[in-house]
Amino acid sequence: MPARGIVEGAETFDAAFFGISPREAEVIDPQARVFLELAQTALENAGYTPEAFPGLIGLYAGSGQNTYFERHLCGRSDVIDRLGAFQTMLANEKDFLATRTSYKLNLKGPSLSINTACSTSLVAVIQAFHGLVSYQCDLALAGGVSITTPQNTGYLYQEGGMLSPDGRCRPFDANAQGTLFNSGAGIVVLKRLEDALADGDRIDAVIRGVGLNNDGCEKVSFTAPSVTGQMEAILMAQAYAEVPPETISYIEAHGTATPLGDPIEIEALTQAFRTGTAAKQFCAIGSIKSNVGHLVAAAGVTGLIKTALALKFKQLPPSLNFSDANPQIDFANSPFYVNTQLCDWQQGDTPRRAGVSSFGVGGTNAHVVLEEAPEIPASSPARPAQVLFLSAKTQTALAQATLNLKQHLHQHPDLNLADIAYTLQIGRQGFNHRRFIVCQEVADALQTLETLDPNRTSSRQTDRRHPEIVLMFPGQGSQYVQMGRSLYDRELVFRSAIDECADLLKPLLDRDLHEVMYAADAEAALLLKQTIYTQPALFAIEYALAQLWRHWGIQPNAMIGHSIGEFVAACLAGVFFAGRWSEAGCSAGADDVGIAQWLNAFSPSACR
Repeated sequence: MPARGIVEGAETFDAAFFGISPREAEVIDPQARVFLELAQTALENAGYTPEAFPGLIGLYAGSGQNTYFERHLCGRSDVIDRLGAFQTMLANEKDFLATRTSYKLNLKGPSLSINTACSTSLVAVIQAFHGLVSYQCDLALAGGVSITTPQNTGYLYQEGGMLSPDGRCRPFDANAQGTLFNSGAGIVVLKRLEDALADGDRIDAVIRGVGLNNDGCEKVSFTAPSVTGQMEAILMAQAYAEVPPETISYIEAHGTATPLGDPIEIEALTQAFRTGTAAKQFCAIGSIKSNVGHLVAAAGVTGLIKTALALKFKQLPPSLNFSDANPQIDFANSPFYVNTQLCDWQQGDTPRRAGVSSFGVGGTNAHVVLEEAPEIPASSPARPAQVLFLSAKTQTALAQATLNLKQHLHQHPDLNLADIAYTLQIGRQGFNHRRFIVCQEVADALQTLETLDPNRTSSRQTDRRHPEIVLMFPGQGSQYVQMGRSLYDRELVFRSAIDECADLLKPLLDRDLHEVMYAADAEAALLLKQTIYTQPALFAIEYALAQLWRHWGIQPNAMIGHSIGEFVAACLAGVFFAGRWSEAGCSAGADDVGIAQWLNAFSPSACR
């Protein structure tokens, strides 16, 4: 029966995006190709780019068995000879899954390919956890991928084996007869909690503790699971998390639905929980293998993602295909019950907590304790108008990016437009095909994205990734009443710079500069035409604008000015040295020297 899970589009690959030639792409294991694209997507989803991130980004991951080389390349000497045997090996060896991705994405933290069979991706998460805790990296990607080729193939059921006779996975059920191995991939992005909170990141869940060990030889066979080994890994994670077992209300189990595996897993969990509580059936249990089958090297991270989302949405997802409990499992006297319905996740006296298990053939056991994320205050609306930036490597991709943004806004109309604008500007890599949209709210953004109104949006192509920036400062004659007023009202950096200039100029002028620039009546507005007020006002505006641009990350490579604009450029360039200065009776603090010295150069009589 058609029951196998596949990765749609695994045979396609945007080789040009990553600077990979078609000839090389042809021989790269599809697992490596899919993982590379997924890593790029994960970073974008988290809102980070390697170019802009100030710390080290690590990568911990593993892949499944490479069937692509075995079934598609091994007998194709013509294909292998075109690229070369060594390059073909690099394109297919498991060792290079992580390092190739780090090379292509410019990730400079630890880059480790990890392989522990079915527990690979959860072991990768644990290694990433330790890498962050020990400050080997400041951001980490962790996950795994398993893709068997060709994907549209079945399997031969053998009685007593691991595989299900009907293509169904029934964890903990009386009719459970095995699992089925499907294709899949998953990556999570991890960061130290204190840093994530400080940086305003979206946090879906928190890893409180991790446990990792191996069964050793005290079990029936190399492939058999061990109650003792699993129990000790679970206890290790709970001890690291410093949480009592009775506060854990959900377990995402390994749950392969094999006659031997399920009873051993529940026994191990029960023994671990019984070290701290005698309570019965208070903890829900489930397995994502009932939804998607066994994803092998990607299984553990898939269960982690499911559990993190359950914590985020505060709902317990059902475990499918369960009717009656496996008679070899005594759920009634255990802490667990199989959750079969989607329901609200009730909170007790502690934050919601969960455990995630993943056990590999060969005995490497991994367990992680998760906790719901702390409440984060909603972001403020910020300025009334926003600029949304999009970029891509081709015109076609730019059009698709525009469509993707439009669809996302349709699906999430309650999002804060300021958050979207920030992520698009700061959390995306800039490419040569670019587009911006000016809008005031989500509905306005949707309309502009639909019509591409030339008064609200523009597109261009640039051959330069980092063009040099020159700031030009005009001279007298460009002033007008209320200049910069909207920026003064809405931009703190701009307002602070204007206020700084006005405060420094109060002892040197016969009135407050605010009254001149933002005059309330026509008579006061005439003052701005007098040179003694015109030039200080222009200096203040140009100085404040430059400070605002710098605050937004626009750093000039050069500056030029005309007339009074020359003094602004000189001040920003550091021509005026810092220090105490008191010529002709004027005095200023170290932070004020630039403006005070400019004023003396402009009009020494003002200091008398």
